[in-house]
Amino acid sequence: MKLFPQAHATHPQWRMAAALVLAQLRAQMALPDHAAQPGLGLLYLTDHYARDAQDILDHFGAELPEVTDWVGTVGVGVCANNAEYFDEPALSVMLCDLTPDQYRVFSGVAPLPAAQGVGGFTAHTALVHADGATPDVAELIAEVAERTASGYVFGGLAASRGPVVQFARSSRGALAGRGVRGASGVFHGGLSGVAFGPDVPLLSRVTQGVRPVSPAHRVDRADGHVVLTLDGRDALDVLLEDLGITLEHPHTAVTRLRQTLVGLAVEGALPPAAGRTPAAFGEEVRVRHLIGLDPGRRGFAVADTVAVGARLSFCERHVQAASADLVRICTEIREELEPEERPLATALALSEAETAHAPHPARRMAGAVYISCSGRGGPHFGGPSAELHLVRKALGDVPLVGFFAGGEIAHHRLYGYTGVLTVFVAA
Repeated sequence: MKLFPQAHATHPQWRMAAALVLAQLRAQMALPDHAAQPGLGLLYLTDHYARDAQDILDHFGAELPEVTDWVGTVGVGVCANNAEYFDEPALSVMLCDLTPDQYRVFSGVAPLPAAQGVGGFTAHTALVHADGATPDVAELIAEVAERTASGYVFGGLAASRGPVVQFARSSRGALAGRGVRGASGVFHGGLSGVAFGPDVPLLSRVTQGVRPVSPAHRVDRADGHVVLTLDGRDALDVLLEDLGITLEHPHTAVTRLRQTLVGLAVEGALPPAAGRTPAAFGEEVRVRHLIGLDPGRRGFAVADTVAVGARLSFCERHVQAASADLVRICTEIREELEPEERPLATALALSEAETAHAPHPARRMAGAVYISCSGRGGPHFGGPSAELHLVRKALGDVPLVGFFAGGEIAHHRLYGYTGVLTVFVAA
């Protein structure tokens, strides 16, 4: 597996942006350490180009005939190696050095088979794009995960202020003949993506963007989205006590409540209520909005169904905590792939690559996909592209593509305020 060609550009006219991207891709495909005949393309565009999605996909398909399959979606922003384009017209494209037997494109009209090994292909994991307005989207994501051997999928919800589009074009003919949109490769609603076989090695991590501000509590009683009792006490009383506020001062209380989020996890995933406030959340915690109070029942409402027995902790967005956790996951992946002891030639090659700001095969990362919450991008990390600068500094110079989503997908569930980083591992 060679390095994946990757390119990105911004321009008010999508054809000009596409021309810039194609020039970069062709130049990289001519390099000996980059893939010359990549079969799978990952295409992400900002919502400024959403109405031209079909023309953009057709254009790349015609200009890059060697790339036979395409997947992707739209975001309020897209990202690339060391750069992000937020709230501006932009494209980000990566071409994966994979053969057709190593992956399968799927969509609502050609879903991932429930049985493993159909047609000689076994889905080990999958990159999933979804429309957040689709009914029961969380359950559908879990169902896709169940259809993989690992039970792990990664991806995100499309985010757009215009049309919500997904790309899923397959050379295998499975998507053709199912209607105009299915045959065209542009979809609206539902789920789509690409499943990878067991011979496509991947490393994936989730980074949280919040900091806990309270100990964990056990949910003793709940009614759907409304939490009624925590640790044997009225949930509203626990909330006000943990945040140090009172409803007698409504302005101060409302300001604090608007800054507060809720971390939910299955029982045992968070420290017990008697423990101290955890320093950070792990991947098992789902962060959700606090959406209202129920003074009559002395409870509060969360933007998710809350189960009795779950652990709950209050939290807030925190730039330093998000930055530190992002560096942590990048460092973990890099250390796992780069042994402490390396041949001198390899060490010198990596050092020269860092100096030249160029990807290098010795890093064992052919490419990466990074999907971040739309609430994390831009100035949240301190300036334009600051989040992607952190990724490059901690992970190294690696071809990278991704987008800013309306919700992030990892394992078999939906997350919020997170980043999901997945690396394709080269031999």
